[in-house]
Amino acid sequence: MTDQIISKVRGQLGHITLNRPKALNALTQEMCEELTRLLLEWEKDDKIGAVLIDGAGDRAFCAGGDVILLHDSGKAGDDRAENFWRSEYALNELIQRYSKPYICLIDGFVMGGGVGLSVHGPVSYTHLRAHETGRN
Repeated sequence: MTDQIISKVRGQLGHITLNRPKALNALTQEMCEELTRLLLEWEKDDKIGAVLIDGAGDRAFCAGGDVILLHDSGKAGDDRAENFWRSEYALNELIQRYSKPYICLIDGFVMGGGVGLSVHGPVSYTHLRAHETGRN
């Protein structure tokens, strides 16, 4: 469990919120592990009919992986970056083959790992604010 992921069940909907708004909801190893755990648990639960994922804050859905961890791991020559990529790519594969509707709400920045969380699922909804598109 991590406070970087907020999860709740509302009726038949499993709702996941990425909860690192100051870091533009960038994915950490702990987040990938918790997302995987929740998706596997909810896939087996007959009371859950669909999963929805979104991001906390008003700037980003998910701006990718935690680049500080990746930089520090490369500099240290340890296996943290490799473990992160392994977890993230396994999560993407799980989302791609997920047996229940997986809905991604994209509002704000989405890059790298955020793309992985969204494009592998069957449904994504992108909200563009008027000031971001130049339309009023």
